[in-house]
Parts: sequence; C-alpha cells; structure tokens
Amino acid sequence: MALVETLLMHVSSTGALLAAVLLFLVVYLFSNSSSSPEDPPGPKPLPLLGNLLLLDLRQLHVSLCKLSKKYGSVFTVHFGPKKVVVLAGYKTVKQALVNQAEEFGERDITPIFQDFNHGLGIVFANGDGWKAMRRFALSALRDFGMGKKLSEEKIVDETRYLREVFEKFQGKPFDTTQPVNYAVSNIISAIVYGKRFEYEDPKFQDMVDKANKNIRMLGSAVIQIYNMCPFLGPWMKTWRLLMENVESFRREIKELVNVLQETLNPLDSRGFIDSFLIHKQSIQESGEKESHFHEQNLLITVSNLFSAGTDTTGTTLRWGLMLMAKYPHIQDRVQEETDQVLAGREPVSEDRKNLPYTNAVIHEVQRLANIVPMNLPHMTSCDVIFNGYFIKKGTCVLPLLTSVLRDENEWKTPNTFNPQHFLDEKGQLKKRDAFMPFSAGRRACLGESLARMELFLFFTSLLQHFRFTPPPGVSEDELDLTPVVGLTLNPSPHKLCAISRAERQLN
Repeated sequence: MALVETLLMHVSSTGALLAAVLLFLVVYLFSNSSSSPEDPPGPKPLPLLGNLLLLDLRQLHVSLCKLSKKYGSVFTVHFGPKKVVVLAGYKTVKQALVNQAEEFGERDITPIFQDFNHGLGIVFANGDGWKAMRRFALSALRDFGMGKKLSEEKIVDETRYLREVFEKFQGKPFDTTQPVNYAVSNIISAIVYGKRFEYEDPKFQDMVDKANKNIRMLGSAVIQIYNMCPFLGPWMKTWRLLMENVESFRREIKELVNVLQETLNPLDSRGFIDSFLIHKQSIQESGEKESHFHEQNLLITVSNLFSAGTDTTGTTLRWGLMLMAKYPHIQDRVQEETDQVLAGREPVSEDRKNLPYTNAVIHEVQRLANIVPMNLPHMTSCDVIFNGYFIKKGTCVLPLLTSVLRDENEWKTPNTFNPQHFLDEKGQLKKRDAFMPFSAGRRACLGESLARMELFLFFTSLLQHFRFTPPPGVSEDELDLTPVVGLTLNPSPHKLCAISRAERQLN
C-alpha cells in the first residue's frame, strides 16, 4: 500500500494509468527476475512487483537488514523486475569488497545516476574513463594537500569562520545545518577552486543548498521507484526538480571554471580545476585526439567532489554536535580531555594520538550515525562463485554498510552510542576492522583522509569553545535520533544552543 501511495502522490492520474500499462508490458517482455537453484536465497518475487510489498522504500536499509535475519548474509531481493544480491555483516562485506575486490569492484549505475553523470566522473562510472579520472583526482587532490599539512591549515582557518557564526547566536537555539555545510563545503572549494567563499555569497549558498537537497531527494521512495521504472520520470515532480537542480548546479560550476580558465597560469596551479585544465591543454598540444579530459568530464567530476565532499562530512559533524547535546556526560569527558591536552591552543592533526577519548567519540559518531547505510550499489565484473552461490556478471550488489557498522558479532552495544567500542583497556584508541563508514576496496571513498581530518579538527575546535545543549524547555531525552532518510541519513530537524564556554566560565 505504501508503494502505491508513493507512486500516486508523484505521478498524475493519467500518467499513472499509462505507466501501469507500459510497466506491465516492459516487465512481461524483459523481466530478468527468473531465478535458479544456484542463486542466493531470498523471498519469492511476485510478477511485476518483485519483492516491493515486503520493502519499506522510505527505510530500505531497515527492511533489508530484517530480511538478512531470515535469509542469511547473502540473499537475493527483487526491486520490481531487477534482481539484486544483498551482502550483510562485516565478514561477508569484507570478503566481497576487500578479498574479492576485482570481482565486486564495478559500479551499478542506476537510471537516475546515468541521467546525472552519463557514465562520466569518479563515482558513477566504470571502465578506463573511471580509472583515468580516479587516478588523476587522487594525484591532484594529494598535490593540494588532501589529508596533509596544507589542507590542515585550510581547515583550521575555516573553523574560525564557523565559530564566528555560532557566536553570533549568543547561546540561543539555531539550526546547525547551513553553517556547518557552508564550512565543510569551503574546504573542498579551496581544494577544487583554489579559494573559499563567504557564507553570505548567494551563489555559494545556492550551490551548497542544491547539492544537499539533491542528496535528500536521491534517496526518496519516488526516485527508487523511478530507478525501477525510468520511463515514469517525466510524470514525476521529484525527478523533474532533480534534473533542473543538476543542470543549474552544472551551469554554476561552468561559470567558475570559465573564470579560472581566463586567468590560468600553467606554472601556478591554484586547485584541482587548474590541474585538470593544464593537463587537458598538454594533451591537446601533444596531438592526442581521444581523451577523457574534456569539459563534460570536468564538470561532472567537480560536481561529484563537491556534493560528496560536503554532504557526508557535514552530516556526520551535525550528528556529532547533536549527540553531544544528548549525552552531556560524554561531552564533559571530551572537554576535560581537550582542556588538559590543548590548554587553549588550536587543535592540529597531530593531537589525535594525544586525544584518544575525543578520537573514539568521533569514530563512534560515524559508526552510529551510519550515514550511508546502503553503501552505493556495486556490480559484479564477471561471473563469480561467492559463499557457495553463483552470481552472474553484471548483477547489482548491495554491500549493506549498516549491517557492518551495527553487526552484533562485532560491537558490544551495536545500537547504542558507546565510545568504549574504540578504546582499549588502557584508554587508548583501538582499531576496529568492522569500522567501514567509508566503504572498502576499489570503491572506497577517495576523500577519506580529508574527511577524517575535517571531522577531528572541526569537532574538537567546536567542543573546545562551546557547550552544546538542547533548546530551553527541551530535555536531552527529547532529542530524536530517528534519521531523515535520503541518499544519506541526516539528523531529524532540530535546533541546538552553542553556549560559549569562556563566557560560561566567567559567569
């Protein structure tokens, strides 16, 4: 019933009738939902619908985790006519992504991401183009200090701008979403464009806000239905809005690229875009005709970097601040540790080893927030035998990260916020192999080192200067940890008070 309601909400009545007829014909003629005894087990699919009546598309990761309890760590589910293999639990996901990285290393490109990326960029692409772009992106990002001292300086500077915004609220309740997203976006902007933007810049605001709205819409039930039945797109308001946003976002990136192109100096690269343009120019001068270095690939790659580099880190940081307000005794311990070790100076990356409790709290925020619960879809690059089951080449595979980060065999209290998960008996940070918030293998997040540095420096700096509490009249228990589901899991809408610790101590 929920599936029908979702469809009818987003498709006109005439369109729904036509779509239903077309859908039946397409599925009847081209359904790939047939199964064989060698397939991983799973619920029996219905004609046309597959297993959709068993799934809550608004919380798909929850539905899949429940199915794994019944069918095991490797099982088949049908999203309409599409057959998908789901991997659940740390050992199974690691076996696929790390031990059999080549076999499970392709990206399954759903219709919505084909619409967006056209097989280009560094996230939703495969083959030689993806390899070339990822290799170039990693090299260029390292050149501009990703995860190193140069990016550390950019982050430390940005923490000051963010603190200024928080201070302006003078301890009154406010929504942390926009200032945190603007601050995090400025780190990737400094690396990509070679400069940061003022938070009040309307073009910058528009780019950041659109990128985050797109991430939320991409995980919506209606877009999941679109991925199963892409011909419904023109009748879907959400799909039309997404396409408009993407086009607008790319135009804004193109304007920034044009400005950089006009002032390009091959001897002085200011950021990722400059490096790309210089490399493109050198290829053209060499007379090479076929190249992955063209404008469309640049725009899509920058879009990938900007969206991914903003949403995941910004969302995790907002979860961290909310969890500190909800668990003040943990916030107390973080602040006691930072006060003792830092003695009022700015934190730097080297401090991580001397702030084990703070570092453990950040790790536990990432684990519990579980912001990419479904991972991004993988695809088998060849026929593969996995855990005794046959999985055909080209099969969509979902390595369920939520089942790793909350694996009952790996975590003492998997559904509770517990920094002790990452501390040994001596109170030092303990490495946990089942900690996979950035995924693993060939498709692991290429910005992992930068994200880790950002989370540590932003979180530690903000906790140094502010005490985070719920608004007056709201208890810690009333802070709701139920996430808002999109492509990533965001905190529910809420406000926090950031009370200056310096003023608090004076009073």
